[in-house]
Amino acid sequence: MRRGRSPSRELWYPFFFPALSPMPILAPATRALRFETFELDLRTSELRKSGIKLRLQGQPLQLLAILLQSAGELVTREELRKQLWPADTFVDFDHSLHNAIGRIREVLGDSADVPRYIETLPRRGYRFIAAVQEVRMPRALPDSAAKAFGSAAAVAATRQRAISLLVLIVFCAGGLAVLVAWPHSSVNSAQRPIRSIAVLPMQNFSGDPAQEYFSDGMTEALITELSRIHSIKVVSRTSVMAYKGTNKRLPQIAHELGVDGVLEGSVSRAGDQVRIIVQLLDGPNDRHLWSDTYQREMRDILTLQSGIADAIAQQIQIKLTPQQHAHFSAARAVAPAAYESYLKGRSNLWSSSTPQELKEAQRNFQQAIRKDPGFALGYVGLADSYVSMASFRQLSPQDAYGPANESLRKALQLDDSISEAYDTLAVLSWRYDWDWAATESQLDRSLALDPNNACAHADRANFLSWSGRRAEALAEINASYEIDPSFSYAVSESAGRFLLGDREGLLEASQKAVVSNPNDWLAHYFLGVGRNATGKPQESIPEFQKAVELTDGDQDAAAALAHSYAVTGNKAEAEKILRNLQQKSKTQYVSPYMIAAIYAGLGEKEEAFEFLERAYREKCWDLVWQLKNDPRIDNLRSDPRFQDLLRRFAFPQ
Repeated sequence: MRRGRSPSRELWYPFFFPALSPMPILAPATRALRFETFELDLRTSELRKSGIKLRLQGQPLQLLAILLQSAGELVTREELRKQLWPADTFVDFDHSLHNAIGRIREVLGDSADVPRYIETLPRRGYRFIAAVQEVRMPRALPDSAAKAFGSAAAVAATRQRAISLLVLIVFCAGGLAVLVAWPHSSVNSAQRPIRSIAVLPMQNFSGDPAQEYFSDGMTEALITELSRIHSIKVVSRTSVMAYKGTNKRLPQIAHELGVDGVLEGSVSRAGDQVRIIVQLLDGPNDRHLWSDTYQREMRDILTLQSGIADAIAQQIQIKLTPQQHAHFSAARAVAPAAYESYLKGRSNLWSSSTPQELKEAQRNFQQAIRKDPGFALGYVGLADSYVSMASFRQLSPQDAYGPANESLRKALQLDDSISEAYDTLAVLSWRYDWDWAATESQLDRSLALDPNNACAHADRANFLSWSGRRAEALAEINASYEIDPSFSYAVSESAGRFLLGDREGLLEASQKAVVSNPNDWLAHYFLGVGRNATGKPQESIPEFQKAVELTDGDQDAAAALAHSYAVTGNKAEAEKILRNLQQKSKTQYVSPYMIAAIYAGLGEKEEAFEFLERAYREKCWDLVWQLKNDPRIDNLRSDPRFQDLLRRFAFPQ
């Protein structure tokens, strides 16, 4: 059930405007409460550390102020309940208090086990234990000033007028302090429109680090749901996950991601109950716009996600299409155990750096389907695991294609509105079916359903580049960057430049990719390809060596290194890698195209063409990707056998 609370006047008057509380008339109120390098400004409701503003708002900020003003004393749970969660507030008090204290500790760098600032007194309350200094303490007006007001009645009347005037100023100015304290404040119509959003990694408030996959899964799910709203830009998961645990200020994050709004929140689970607390912020100005708390049973998790996306669309005044309305209202129930297995599978895929992780992903998706045969996303995940296993050479293309294609067909029978399914289907049509028309149609369908699907944009950019449609490809590469401005964009651009045959552009893009992320093996791989393609094979060797090191011997990286060894005169090392790959082929799938590329580097053309023909018969995925522009086989292109291969392949003109 969706829960929340109404704004409470008693909540924000005393905290944000101490002069309005029932107490003797005061001179200018306390400006700040200072402890160590921190300072809480009560006038502006801002917490700073060494002058830098920290992201603490709403109830956690109010709670901190209460503790600071009672430094050294116990503040009981009952006192906090009365001040922050009045009797007419329908929230889980224990959970809300725990979350607020946790957020304060996170921002201050404090620990519950070894507290430096906030001490927990079990079942009683909390005590702020660090020294607190008041800056510009409030003081009573001098007697002479009091006399100037005349009688006590005059003083009271003047005070009442002062209160009314201040309240009027607050509401006319749209005081941020008031809005921060209201958990359900709507986006102010005077704010600039929110037309781009980043969903920052949701915090895991379950109290169990093993549940991290669940909070990450909720982040991805919210991104996917919001992506269906065509009139806003939603930044990709790859880009936002780079900010997990970051200390960067919100305006900096908004600037780096190029967004107007930022959604952040927390996820907690208790049995079959899931609670998600979200808040929408004006990123460039670090202003609270709206927040809410959602609670559902696990079986209704898809409804919960759709509900949040629908609420955000309303808050930022986006008009949904009838199809989008239908989607948000049609979310089906899912077996809790199935969804849990699905999220574990997605977590495995996102961190798929080892064969074990990919196999674990496959097992989790299979379990999801067994637990709920009508769960369409489980079939999409299973198809993605087969495609990934083929890409990492754990399966041959033939062994991966059949079950992947069947899983996608089943998913689309259950739900034909899943963008990710059409994207993966396009990859199969391109790399295995060699059906260029179907590939383009499926990519178009994927992006029509979800114009923010970063993977579909990247795949379409690659397909257009491979097809030789330069202007369209470059436009799609730019569109991909808008959604995914992370380091992965530089790698995607490198791939596009390679497929376009733009060798100088490839070199430039791959150099940027290595600078962006020096530990990404594909960045080093493409830089090696770029140097090799521009006549610098000797300089490519360190890059391929680094790629081999980072992947523990990936076939692409190893074959590229062998080729560079061969063309620079180190045939012994090239043949050593070749023998190793041929030995591996007895027990696992080894791409025949990679063997052909090494033979081309060694100048052994007969063997090179033998393995190119094998790659053609097996529908090797590398053949589609590499054949048109791979510099390693340039010495084969003038051979009539190569021209015959191109003719049979029937590349799009």
